[in-house]
Amino acid sequence: MNTAPTALAVIPARGGSKRIPRKNIRPFGDRPMISYAIGAALESGLFQRVVVSTDDAEIAAIARAEGADVPFERPADLSDDFTPTVPVIQHAITACREDGWSGAMVCCIYPGVPFIRSSDIAEALALLENAGGAGYAFPVTHFPSPIQRALRRDAGGGVAPFAPEHVATRTQDLEPAYFDAGQFYWGSAETWLAGLNIHANGRAIVLPEWRVVDIDTPEDWDRAEALFRAIGSGSRN
Repeated sequence: MNTAPTALAVIPARGGSKRIPRKNIRPFGDRPMISYAIGAALESGLFQRVVVSTDDAEIAAIARAEGADVPFERPADLSDDFTPTVPVIQHAITACREDGWSGAMVCCIYPGVPFIRSSDIAEALALLENAGGAGYAFPVTHFPSPIQRALRRDAGGGVAPFAPEHVATRTQDLEPAYFDAGQFYWGSAETWLAGLNIHANGRAIVLPEWRVVDIDTPEDWDRAEALFRAIGSGSRN
């Protein structure tokens, strides 16, 4: 029986980060940030190819040094601040098919994910394979407070509940709510190429809150580094 991996991992890592310059290769801990995504993909053993999609020569060189492939340069029209994820993955799939890849499954892994674990990547793939009709699978975590108790605040400082019908509902009786962990997304190549919306066509695994960090500002970076120093990246397998 042939069990060789055939899936494709695509790590989109453009060079033009504005809020945190050179974010994707800036040292985090003792490694370039992108190395955590590459390492988890390689450690998972699920991928025939781990490809970095970038427009930046320095990112490409570091990605290759960390064990990833960079078989193409991402075009400029897919490298600006407004390009969404799906077209970038579509381009990578097409380029990799032209380069000889012929697998069925594709995982987009974001480059700024120092707490990613290869076991989560495997769990999400299993969920997708066992969930008939789902387009994607990805990780979420729950909001730390019930969203039904959210408040509006006006210009004068006054507040009002977003959901007045739940002001007297016990916290334990409120439905849990989740948000996208922003780490990775599994889908078939055909699902990606069809351009289906990820959140409207997905299933989710649930991660603990402490393993979900959104690094968009220098303050986010400092907070993530403090957490990393306190608990480490944890096992990635």
